[in-house]
Amino acid sequence: MNCLVCRGGTMCESLEPYFAKLETGYLIVENVPCWKCNQCGEILFAASVLERIEDLIAAYKKVASKIFIVDYRQAA
Repeated sequence: MNCLVCRGGTMCESLEPYFAKLETGYLIVENVPCWKCNQCGEILFAASVLERIEDLIAAYKKVASKIFIVDYRQAA
């Protein structure tokens, strides 16, 4: 698949971190499966992955802390 941003690169399967700013702090989800452009670095997440991340965000909003670091492979 060609990159939708630079149109010159190829989207390759990768594992990348996802960063979310919460009302109480930040959530960092490591090793999230995605597609990443080998030329410009643009990252594309599948809808099913984003739905799971939304579930993680909802769960961690309830915990009182400033920074959360979660491994997607263990949490999914």
